[in-house]
Amino acid sequence: MSGLSSYAGIAAVVTGASSGIGKLLAQRLAKGGARVALVARRADRLAELADEIKALGGKPLVLPCDVAERSQVEAAAAQALDEFGSVDLLINNAGYGHHRTFLEWDVEDIERMMRVNYMGTVYWTKALLPQMVERKRGWLIFISSVAGKLGVPEESAYAASKFAIVGLAEALSYEIESAGVHTLTVCPGSIRTDFFDEEALRRMPPVARRMMAEPEGLVDAILEALASGKREITYPRFISSGYVVRALAPAFMRRMTTRQTVAALEKMRGKTEQP
Repeated sequence: MSGLSSYAGIAAVVTGASSGIGKLLAQRLAKGGARVALVARRADRLAELADEIKALGGKPLVLPCDVAERSQVEAAAAQALDEFGSVDLLINNAGYGHHRTFLEWDVEDIERMMRVNYMGTVYWTKALLPQMVERKRGWLIFISSVAGKLGVPEESAYAASKFAIVGLAEALSYEIESAGVHTLTVCPGSIRTDFFDEEALRRMPPVARRMMAEPEGLVDAILEALASGKREITYPRFISSGYVVRALAPAFMRRMTTRQTVAALEKMRGKTEQP
């Protein structure tokens, strides 16, 4: 399956388009001539983005939708197909996360996170993949996380949802590439967007805060990977060395992770709690 480097005339769906990475991807696709369907819960933000795209000469389709609700996804997907005729590119980007220990995490939020991050991806892929396979043409982008490759403290529920996405995308790629549909899994590290609110930044290990990257660089990397036909990328790229270390020296990886996360956070909180 060849890569996708020209967006002129293609039809794309971007979930989680109201802010952050999804918003930037939608803007870049529209600027390149794509017809873009904007998906998110926040209709007001989608309307603002749609106005920006219209100012660039684009014709966006606004689809307010909670990706955790299967009926809403199916209705929105049907509307996109009715408007565009077919969809060439699906970017499964919608998701959210928290930083807290598993014992602190409410089961209701764990369930909600799995529905949004993983099942939302399943619902959209199920809704749009059949017509891609039928036409023998399509591209699927799965926005996972480094937390979908490396489990770290205070991200247990989030990591579980992102590990699920990585597994889904890898298995799916074997099934559908011969049918002309390409998959790209994206594993970002800490990216400076609204995803990290004040609470998240407070609880992030110092090393994670120091390594935060700008979203524009990630979007460039995603589109470059899409153009070259890559199946998986990690951004920033140097983080992927952690995968090798864990595979070859798991005990060392565990010590380093403990020192840089658990121990660092305990030390930082101890200083904060001192009178």
